[in-house]
Amino acid sequence: MMTHAISRRRVLQGTGAGALALLMSSTVPANPALAQGSLRAVFHMTPPSGWLCDPQRPVYLDGAYHLYYLHSTQNNGQGGWDHATTTDGVAFTHHGVALPLQTDFPVWSGSAVVDVANTAGFGAGAVVALASQPTGGIRKYQEQYLYWSTDGGYTFTALPGPVIVNTDGRAASTQAQIGNAEWFRDPKIHWDAARGEWVCVIGRARYAAFYTSPNLRDWQLKRNFDFPNHALGGIECPDLFEMTADDGTRHWVLGASMDAYSIGLPMTYAYWTGTWNGEQFLADDVSNPQWLDWGWDWYGGVTWPAVEAPEARRYAIGWMNNWKYAARDLPTDATDGYNGQNSIVRELRLERQAGGWYSLLSSPIGALAQHATSTTAFPDRTVNGSLVLPWSGRAYELELDIAWDAAANVGVSVGLSADGARHTNIGKYGNELYVDRAPSDLAGFSLVPFTRAAAPIDAAARSVHLRIFVDTQSVEVFVNAGHTVLSQQVHFADGDTGISFYTDGGPATFSGITIRSFE
Repeated sequence: MMTHAISRRRVLQGTGAGALALLMSSTVPANPALAQGSLRAVFHMTPPSGWLCDPQRPVYLDGAYHLYYLHSTQNNGQGGWDHATTTDGVAFTHHGVALPLQTDFPVWSGSAVVDVANTAGFGAGAVVALASQPTGGIRKYQEQYLYWSTDGGYTFTALPGPVIVNTDGRAASTQAQIGNAEWFRDPKIHWDAARGEWVCVIGRARYAAFYTSPNLRDWQLKRNFDFPNHALGGIECPDLFEMTADDGTRHWVLGASMDAYSIGLPMTYAYWTGTWNGEQFLADDVSNPQWLDWGWDWYGGVTWPAVEAPEARRYAIGWMNNWKYAARDLPTDATDGYNGQNSIVRELRLERQAGGWYSLLSSPIGALAQHATSTTAFPDRTVNGSLVLPWSGRAYELELDIAWDAAANVGVSVGLSADGARHTNIGKYGNELYVDRAPSDLAGFSLVPFTRAAAPIDAAARSVHLRIFVDTQSVEVFVNAGHTVLSQQVHFADGDTGISFYTDGGPATFSGITIRSFE
């Protein structure tokens, strides 16, 4: 029997004007996080040190959300779960290791719940977590292990053996069987109040597997969810929840991180709406999932109910990285001793669309506005070519509307260097809303062919509303009412602080220009 050195996964391998030869003045950041050469993100969650990977769905306890995340002392290395808390989804307090790495026994993704009714027997209100681990360090024996905490989720005790055994791995002998068995990961558990039982969904290479349990210890396999288009990729970090839509109807949502790069779709969070009947998930449209993000860097996403409105509103957060290039060192390794960040937390709502289907729409979490240190508004600008805005900064939100008649290409450049050579373009061209980070590339950090991300938009559209969140190492763009979001790593250098507007083929009006600084 062959053993393998384990890492979380095996790592695989523009349009627009704005290269402006215009001089700009720069400002010295006031935030200590940006002082003395630091590149640490200002309003994104980052680890104190080391490698941050998948976030784990938070639980709400003692007035705070408890977020766990995969953490290692080396990039793309073995590790366990670290623990952080937040009361507003913006500022996080770190509490160190919660589920530690054991020799040849890393802790991978899973989920935690608060066992209010003491179904597992560890005490009412115990925090119980299920996490994937490779038994004996063998990939085809990745199985689901149980941990519990009676001190509010700060320290955990483990059961000695798996509570969900990888029966495929135990029987696998052919290469195809072994390949399937080596994908049995990321258990997501929730309480099904209608049926009085726990439900667990586990990601597989070609389907999602469902289990139910009365006590979090003893699990029974139910019916799998198979999707016909396997080019969508394997299911990782699956998510199953029920929401009330804007019209008052109730719907189940099955989401997962998936790699649909080969067919020109995102490598982020795909989701299906449908029903859960206690035995299986039945999708409204099994062949065509929707996507929560169209950038390159929103993976391992998790959602959880907002404590203020748990039936109708959820929060979501994703890992701002991509397994096509995640193993590389980043500029923050050298400047700040860490690698990786999570996205800003977004608020999700489920809305009925004109065609009769239901979609998850995203908005930046409202509490983020309370962390802004200043707000600057500018009068409307009509641009035919390019215009540099008289403002500079490294951590901010830019909100504006763009309207045009004949222009073929309109947009905004952020992270503009003083000589205009470096910038990231956000714009509308044809039937695409794009974020092109190629001109911001740092030597040695080329992301080709992953430099440009694009989301579909009506080719006939002649206006767009943008909320653009720029931090020291990222850009996140919320389009119109949140139907579309694009999240991207961007490695800004010192001096990449400017903003410009551009058009090709005619004028455009830039209005409602508001900048909220977080420095």
